[in-house]
Amino acid sequence: MKLILATATALALTAGLASCGKPAPDQAAAPPEAATAMAASTTPASAAPAGDMGKMAMPADAKMAKGQGTVTAVDSTTNTITLDHGPIAEAGWPAMTMGFKASPALVAQVKAGDKVAFDLKLGGGAGEITAIQKQ
Repeated sequence: MKLILATATALALTAGLASCGKPAPDQAAAPPEAATAMAASTTPASAAPAGDMGKMAMPADAKMAKGQGTVTAVDSTTNTITLDHGPIAEAGWPAMTMGFKASPALVAQVKAGDKVAFDLKLGGGAGEITAIQKQ
């Protein structure tokens, strides 16, 4: 049973890293939660600093975080806001570009190019924008 679990974890990690367009590093080095968070990114690997995303860690329990950044894309079909944000200490994330789910009302408030401050609900390997304010 442990072999099946280890194999499934390794496959999930490899798939998550492959979706980022980066070669898989030592699979034991990154927790499965990091692969899930990386798979949520909507930016090609070439746009992020090399190696930074592999250092990401996602808290197991949902908690809140704050960040600042620039809106790079808004998708009202999927209710996603893509942000080029600074480091988010509460999540252990370096500065990067990443897509986040948001309510339709929040998506309607911003457009590409807006400088914003935002609140995130962290959990389940991803973040969801709960508040956003133009700066």
